Amino acid sequence: MRHDVKHEILLVEPMLTEIEERLDADYAVVRLFEPQGATAAEAAAGRIRAVVTGGGTGLSAEWFDRLPQLGLVAINGVGTDKVDLDLARRRGVHVSTTPGVLTDDVADLGMALILAVLRRLGEGDRLVRSRHWAQGGQLPLGSSLRGKRLGILGLGQIGRALASRAEAFGMGIAYWNRSSVEAPAGYEKCQTSAALAAECDVLAVCVAGTAATENMVSSDVLAALGKDGVLVNVARGSVVDEDALIAALRARSIAGAGLDVFVGEPKIRNEFLTFENVLLMPHQGSATVETRRAMGELVLANLAAFFDGETPPTSVIRLDGEAR
Repeated sequence: MRHDVKHEILLVEPMLTEIEERLDADYAVVRLFEPQGATAAEAAAGRIRAVVTGGGTGLSAEWFDRLPQLGLVAINGVGTDKVDLDLARRRGVHVSTTPGVLTDDVADLGMALILAVLRRLGEGDRLVRSRHWAQGGQLPLGSSLRGKRLGILGLGQIGRALASRAEAFGMGIAYWNRSSVEAPAGYEKCQTSAALAAECDVLAVCVAGTAATENMVSSDVLAALGKDGVLVNVARGSVVDEDALIAALRARSIAGAGLDVFVGEPKIRNEFLTFENVLLMPHQGSATVETRRAMGELVLANLAAFFDGETPPTSVIRLDGEAR
């Protein structure tokens, strides 16, 4: 899609280079993340009709106010917790996401975190690199996945994909979901998140981050998980009560954790850096070239539809009439 006069859009954070090149070909792109980006965005605010942002960054209510012509917030991700959807609906603004295409990579990373914590990969790497192994240091024995039960908190697309991977490693599956869902035969349904934690060896957080799920993994849930249990989070940091998690790790009332997401990321709590039995990742669930390319294609498709006067194909907002 090309325009004689390019529409101006605001790009909040970097994307794959090839996707940014295509954005530049079709639009006048104001990059908020560049040194003078905020100044440029303020100057163009009255003309910007679409914003491209990440799921972990979203778009603040203040930016909604600054952009009077805003009609689309195109999220390069699946999380909508950083965008006020009620405000968007009131303003007649579409909010689109990139569903489906990142499911497998996020599930892969979830499986990698399970393996890493149970088999002590982070600790082993540090032991070798520090040369303590060569000096007689020994890594404590890890735990086999076979025969363990994985609890899936949120049996959506990512939760199901993670469960299927875990089954290949010989793990049993239990789950909790906010709404009633059809689950494969053999999956154990639990009525509460605490009941799920009590039934599993590894609790994987796959539920969307919303006001309803904030701090869902509470001190009670962690207590139910128990001293041999492991927590893995590939959803949103807000779903886990980090005070409770740090207290549980410090008291060794759970065995460990694998975390890809945090409250306030990228500035995470210093306490997490002190635990040997915690593996930390910088929110890399969808971070492969293939998935970021597919996500970028969906962002481009949503932008093209919007500027053609159509409903963006993956908008999570249903508006009366056409988008502006």
